[in-house]
Amino acid sequence: MVERMTRETAARTIGIEEEYLLVDRQTRDLVTEIPEKLMAACEAALGNRVSPELLRSQIEVGTSVCAGLDEARSELAAMRAKIVELSDPFGLAPIAVSTHPFASWKSQRATERGRYRQIADELEVVGRRALICGMHVHIGIENADLRIDLMNQVRYFLPHLLALSTSSPFWRGEETGLMCYRLSVFDNLPRTGLPEQFDSFSEFERLVRNLVSVGVLDNGTKLWWDIRPSVRFPTLEMRITDMCTRLDDAITIAALYQSVLHTLLRLRRDNQRWRLYPQMLMEENRWRAQRYGTEGELVDFGKWAAVPFASLLEELIELVRYDAELLGCVAEIEHAREIVSRGTSSHTQRHVYSAALAAGADQEEALRDVVDWLIEETAHTTPSDRGT
Repeated sequence: MVERMTRETAARTIGIEEEYLLVDRQTRDLVTEIPEKLMAACEAALGNRVSPELLRSQIEVGTSVCAGLDEARSELAAMRAKIVELSDPFGLAPIAVSTHPFASWKSQRATERGRYRQIADELEVVGRRALICGMHVHIGIENADLRIDLMNQVRYFLPHLLALSTSSPFWRGEETGLMCYRLSVFDNLPRTGLPEQFDSFSEFERLVRNLVSVGVLDNGTKLWWDIRPSVRFPTLEMRITDMCTRLDDAITIAALYQSVLHTLLRLRRDNQRWRLYPQMLMEENRWRAQRYGTEGELVDFGKWAAVPFASLLEELIELVRYDAELLGCVAEIEHAREIVSRGTSSHTQRHVYSAALAAGADQEEALRDVVDWLIEETAHTTPSDRGT
């Protein structure tokens, strides 16, 4: 009875973490350090839901344990709005984006708080270069072995979520040609990428213990995989996605992730499961999503065919629709069609940049226009069907 109840209540609770970059409204460049008074004001207003990040130009927020997506969206909207409000008197603004369009990592400094100082010392230039932000989604799965089983299966769908989230087409003032350049930076860190398959939670725990025993880790939080069993909470934490500039897009990705897990859980109760594919095949789709985003094709390993992303999205929506209805998030998953139609943040950033150049702006002016759009869109927290 306990096991049945655990499964029935699994994949119902959700928590979302977002990382923002703080920019100077006048120069549009990153700050080199968040003012102490601003950080204190954020902590006074948001409590433990806000914290510094690895680099001093970053700030992280995280929701409480939410009963559903409406609650998560409400908390995220309030936190975005509060940081915008508190930053403005300092002449600053947060931007929800995975890479700044033109800032240089060389001018950034690591946060001095204990854990971050330790990470910076360990990673050296690889860590200082990690001027990137992401969104993490936690879904509550109380049973530890169930978390591992679902992690093995859901890896297949992570490239789909990545494609919908892309917001990092620029790096140090250059158009990279990738829709998600963030992973090219992140993958230089150790213990990143897709995790291998595990047979049980005890096998995962044994790996962590062994790595701790030889001094590779001090705890499992330094496994920076695209998805992992959280060390702090009984959750399965999705980490592959870029930061979504539009809040509606972030909620859609969280809804799809939760719905996929709920679908896999339902299939498991019916003695079914998603096929486990070789690591190399899933990594190919990860690269395709990183390079082309929603404009490209992912490989359907069941059909052994490269399929346009828009077609795969329709299949995914239909696959999880029943469970999205149970979770009350059908509208949110269907919003993914809007993302494909008008483009992700990466599409809009490139459009703003190209339009500014066509209008006679030089490269620096065009990149500042991109930052202006990011400032405006990050601050827009009410539900919207707006396009670009």
